[in-house]
Amino acid sequence: MNLSNEQRVFLAIVLMGIVWVVYTTYFVPHEAPPARNASSSTTQAPAPTPSPAPGPSPVTAPLVPGPAAAAENRPPQRLARVSTPLSETVISSEGGKIQELTLKYRGDKPLVILGELGPTGLVVASSGNTSAQVVPMELPTEALVLTRERPTQDVVLTGSVEGLRVRETMKFRADDYTIDVRLRLENATRTPQTVTVALPWSTRQDWTSEGKAKEKFAERFGGQHPTEIVWSSQGRLSRDENLCAITPITTEGEWIAVGSSFYMTALIPHEGDFKLVASGDPKACESKGKEPVGRATIAVQAMPTIAPGQAWEGRVTIFAGPKEYDQLKAAGLEATINFGGFPMPRKYGGLPMEWLGVPILLILNWVHRHVGNYGVAIILLTVVSKVLFYPLTVKSMRSMKAMQALQPQINALRSKYKSDPQRLQKETMDLYRQHGVNPLGGCLPMIAQVPIFYALYLALSVSVDLQNATFLCFGSIKGVNFWICDLAGPDHTYILPLLMGVTMFMQQKMTPMGGDPRQAKAMLIMPFFFTFMFFSLASGLVLYWTVSNILQILQQWLMDRPKRRAARA
Repeated sequence: MNLSNEQRVFLAIVLMGIVWVVYTTYFVPHEAPPARNASSSTTQAPAPTPSPAPGPSPVTAPLVPGPAAAAENRPPQRLARVSTPLSETVISSEGGKIQELTLKYRGDKPLVILGELGPTGLVVASSGNTSAQVVPMELPTEALVLTRERPTQDVVLTGSVEGLRVRETMKFRADDYTIDVRLRLENATRTPQTVTVALPWSTRQDWTSEGKAKEKFAERFGGQHPTEIVWSSQGRLSRDENLCAITPITTEGEWIAVGSSFYMTALIPHEGDFKLVASGDPKACESKGKEPVGRATIAVQAMPTIAPGQAWEGRVTIFAGPKEYDQLKAAGLEATINFGGFPMPRKYGGLPMEWLGVPILLILNWVHRHVGNYGVAIILLTVVSKVLFYPLTVKSMRSMKAMQALQPQINALRSKYKSDPQRLQKETMDLYRQHGVNPLGGCLPMIAQVPIFYALYLALSVSVDLQNATFLCFGSIKGVNFWICDLAGPDHTYILPLLMGVTMFMQQKMTPMGGDPRQAKAMLIMPFFFTFMFFSLASGLVLYWTVSNILQILQQWLMDRPKRRAARA
């Protein structure tokens, strides 16, 4: 499930609104609205004009190859296949280009499709040459297989272009999704050369276009197609979520990435004074018919001046894989997971939602390592949260029962002071204090659950860890998974959301209710509202809420046992 920041914030507001509605309906005495003062008015101060952020360097387009040299002047292309437990990669002698890259991640997930998505290879333009070329190189290796016993292996490519001797060493690893690239350019001429060298990675800009093209690409790539560019410059994270209108970038920074919610390719420069560069065709998504499709390109790009007989060296790490939090953190890329943010006044910045999402995600992953099933991990998390909040639940139940017992007296006060709302408020609060009742106590457990609920929602909606993670998956019937074969996606059989609605209705019927009986009946609409809303939410989230309802019903049943025994006696 891939939702925008606005949708996430809207869901958070809806949840908070639900808590407020429950509180005001059951626990706040109703009073007539105060008379409006026609002369009063509210004047909002004009919003301060935001100060411009520090601008990047003058924009330079990523170096991309020009017209290819004549075929007879280039050696024939050779390919090498690198197999690891995590991926299958095909390397080309054309600049060490990654021609194929398929992740072995819950099925085959292609991150490189020739002509659609992937790197160009090492591109070099020497002094005075405006036409950059992919460096033709020698590739002695044909196949490599990495295992736990052979965890790393180098692929070494050598070549020359415009008087430069080029050496590219690509280090593959068996236990992660990174490729270390070491570059060495030696000036074999008698004059200094200012060289432009780049490692570009390109993608289509119309992945998010409407119509048949969108369905076609989504079917082929299954969520791996990029939808955004993210980069970190001087510790500041920036994100461009519209590939159709990319802002050109040229800046010094830590890394630049292109990816989707669940998969990503990042370029991380380490040595060589690289800059982060990105650009695209601003009219790409407006193309019609047979017009060329625009491309978004990110790159790390350097312009060293190499003296005669001297060499320049650079090192870049390529990360190409799923956005698993542990793997990203090891590469310093954990900020690429877009948890969103809750809007706040400008002077306070924003409330980073990773404060909620990351702890829940780490707990889920820790439990999963021990039980081997994310559905079971969610159930255990729900049980633990219920145990932690059990004292609040008991206090809530007692508070609601006490308010229910006071309901006849509250109704009498409403009849007595129906024309004096201020007096009604005072007398009602005095009645609560006299009997030691806290009107807020009834909604404390729900308020406490909202952060966990929203944190779990964040973890499920933006983390690849739960994509295609099964709970009770019995197979597929006529193309429909039965039952829960993807905890990050909705339950297309609607069994789990309907079960959640039934348990929520039972919970409300068992829960003591205060307030106006007519409003209490109206609140029974809430299970239907939640059921409809949960039809499109992640199955893991619905599972959490359903188990929480079942545990709440069990708690209520246990607390009502003395009352049932007294009734039988």
